[in-house]
This record gives sequence, C-alpha cells and structure tokens, in this order.
Amino acid sequence: MTGLLTAVSRYADAHADSNGIAPTPIPGLFTVRASLPSGLLHDVFRPLVCLVVQGSKHVTMGTREFAFSAGDSLLVTADVPTVSRITRASPAAPYYSLVLELDPAVLAELAAEMKPEFVADHAPVRVDPTDSEVADAALRLMRLLDRPASVPVLQTQLVREMHYWLLTGRHGTAIRHLGWPDGHVRRVARAVAILRAEYAKPLRVERLAGAAGMSPSSFHQHFRAVTSLSPLQFQKHLRLIEARRLMLSEGRSASSAAFAVGYESVSQFTREYGRMFGLPPVRDIRTVRENALVAA
Repeated sequence: MTGLLTAVSRYADAHADSNGIAPTPIPGLFTVRASLPSGLLHDVFRPLVCLVVQGSKHVTMGTREFAFSAGDSLLVTADVPTVSRITRASPAAPYYSLVLELDPAVLAELAAEMKPEFVADHAPVRVDPTDSEVADAALRLMRLLDRPASVPVLQTQLVREMHYWLLTGRHGTAIRHLGWPDGHVRRVARAVAILRAEYAKPLRVERLAGAAGMSPSSFHQHFRAVTSLSPLQFQKHLRLIEARRLMLSEGRSASSAAFAVGYESVSQFTREYGRMFGLPPVRDIRTVRENALVAA
C-alpha cells in the first residue's frame, strides 16, 4: 500500500478543498485528506468503496459501528445515512483515503459475464482488509491522473477493472446484488434518486413506491431494509444535512436554511436539528466554527 499512499497523498495535498475533498477528472473517484481528528460528520452515503491508506476512521450506521484504518476498505452497498468521524490524523501523518462510487451498470455487465454466485450478504455497510488486486487497480487509476491526455482513453477500462476485482474479492458477495437490475436494492435506489432530487418538496409514498415498482406496503418494508430508515425519515436526514451545509458554507440563518430545505415551521426544524446534531442550529454552527478556528 506504500505506492498507493504516495499517490493519494500527493494528489490530495495538491487538490483538496477546505473540507479535505479532492475530486479527480475520473467521475466518482476522489481523495480525502484530514490533518486532525474530526467531529461527527453526518451524511447519506451513495454506494461506494473507501480505501484507507493512512490514519483511522469510525462509522456508525444505525446500531452498527465500524472502525477501520490503513489497509482496510469500507464498503457501502446502498444509500444509507451514516455518522462518521476521523479518529487518527495529525499534521505529520494526515488521514488519507481514496473513494470510488460504485457503478451498478458496470457491476451488472461484469456479473453477467461471470459465473453465477449465490448472494447471501445483504449488509449495506461492511469493513474488510483491502484486497491486493483492488489496491493495485486503485494505484494505476491514481497514476493515470499524472497523464491527463490518457484519462479519457483509459479511465473506463481501469474503473471497470477495479469493479471486477471488487466482485471477485472478499467484497464480492456484498456488492453483487447491486448489479441486479430488478433487485430490491436497485428498485429502492430509483425512489432514493427522487428523494435526493426533490427532498425539499412534499412527496407521496405512492409516487416513490411506483418508481420502485412496488406496492406501498412492500416498498416501506424494502426501503427500511435497504436504508435502515422509513422514506419520511430518509427525507428528513437529507433536509437537515443540507440545512447544516447552507448555514456553514453559505452563512444562511437557521430560519432561511429551514425554509430552503422544505420546513414550514422553524420550531419543528430546530427540534429535529437538535435531535440529529446534538445542539440547536445556532449553537451547533457557532461550535463548529470555533473548533475550526482552534484547529487552524
């Protein structure tokens, strides 16, 4: 993993934004850098694999907790809400990771060419040691970035190869069902896409169930099984996460952020925000900014 650490750290140090995120020209591929342990970070992950190459991180999904460090990979196979924090990072040894969003179409194409395999592992989040073949494919993807003219020509086959090694390695059974076009995960994902795009609007369950091709009762059951939340709770998570971003990044007031994400009552927004983030909006944003000044 030494070569991958060198490639990821060089790219992240040169391109990371104020949040430590460094997108690459390859769609869905980005690096993460942090020079200090972080506070709690709330997010709704898309299906992805995260290869940690230095430092450590802790992720909570529902009642399950995962700790992982250099040499481990976090696999997320559905759109799931998580709470994470970087637990080991310093200016001398920052936290670095490489993240690739999984492409269900690529997985479906590969699975069709491979020997059928029984899929028993439907856990949406898991941590395993990174397979050497996956690390090698990731390194070649990172090295490709040093030759920009080659990226449009070679990126597709290298991303496809990385998906292949994920399918054939220890993560294989966990991600294979992502490639089933009519599987529950892909069908729920169609409803999640609507929720992500229209989280600020009132949405009828019948419309979401129709997009998933399920009855409302079956949709509720499978949506919760895949995401750990009801559709209404999922929408609430999206709204609160976006409201926090608006206050932190754009300087919106609590009331402005609340209305922007679809709340009609500021008091309801304040209550639900406090339950999710542990503090009322104004105090939470002030605390985050004060901590950032101390870290700087």
